[in-house]
Amino acid sequence: MQTEEFFQILVTLPANETHRQTLAAACPGGRFTYLPQEALSEAAVAGADVIVGNLPHALLPACKRLKLLQLASAGADGFPARMPEGAVLTNASGAYGLAISEHMLGMVLGILKRLYTYHDDQRQSLWRDEGTVASLEDAVVLAVGMGNIGGEFARKCKALGSYTVGIRRQLREKPDYLDELHSLSELDELLPRADVVALSLPSGPETDGLMDERRLRRMKPGAVLVNVGRGKAVVTDDLMKVCAEGRIHAALDVTDPEPLPPDHPLWQTPNVHITPHISGFFHLPQTLDRIVSIAAQNLRRFCEGRPLLNVVDSETGYRREDNRA
Repeated sequence: MQTEEFFQILVTLPANETHRQTLAAACPGGRFTYLPQEALSEAAVAGADVIVGNLPHALLPACKRLKLLQLASAGADGFPARMPEGAVLTNASGAYGLAISEHMLGMVLGILKRLYTYHDDQRQSLWRDEGTVASLEDAVVLAVGMGNIGGEFARKCKALGSYTVGIRRQLREKPDYLDELHSLSELDELLPRADVVALSLPSGPETDGLMDERRLRRMKPGAVLVNVGRGKAVVTDDLMKVCAEGRIHAALDVTDPEPLPPDHPLWQTPNVHITPHISGFFHLPQTLDRIVSIAAQNLRRFCEGRPLLNVVDSETGYRREDNRA
């Protein structure tokens, strides 16, 4: 492996001075260039040994020297199949649990406590009692996807008194904050029990279209569906139909299609509450801090020739289980 003095490191993150110092300390001899994604070009990426942050897929063929791409995202959609030969792909899984799980919790409580309804009443100057509300205490929360995001959401719900059930692609030892742990093959049996169904899944053949009309109707009447993973996990037309009937509620930070066109009927579907895929990103400053921390750990390991963290499996698109950050 070449010595670190010659590593050209391109960073596309909106890094502040503290972040830059952290990254520089991880690879003291590295030559750092900071460019936002919108300023990237084939010439800008061609000489990079390491890229920290995301870049358009179309620029990957120009990355002739690339040895490591450290994504700023937990998802790696489209990257594994396009990676230059010999380059390693790592993600930022572990950075988003705090921000997105709190966003999920806020949306769920907004529905259970009728806060969205009272907000609409306020806009109409209506002083009106909207009736009974529900609680997360003793509610059954089904977390479909038990990565950092799903795990943190289940942990928070458990702290509020919920009975927590998790679904994982690969089963391993059950964490203390879960009351039950199951595989995806058991989803149909678990849906009728859940008061809250929380999806934090990547896109893929196993998950695209997972929640179709049949499964949506298996949910308990009045239950809340939360989706913060990928919009394609839910069949949009089916969701609109079931929510318009008043059978379930939906809290969506991701949609299909995305961005959701202004004239799309999902915007006006009763019992659907939408945020525009903003629960993650860098809106919470701690998220960017955590991404930089993961990137710095991997830069240090890369420069020292040690195994990397959060390596994405090219076959599955998931982070390998044996090298979690």
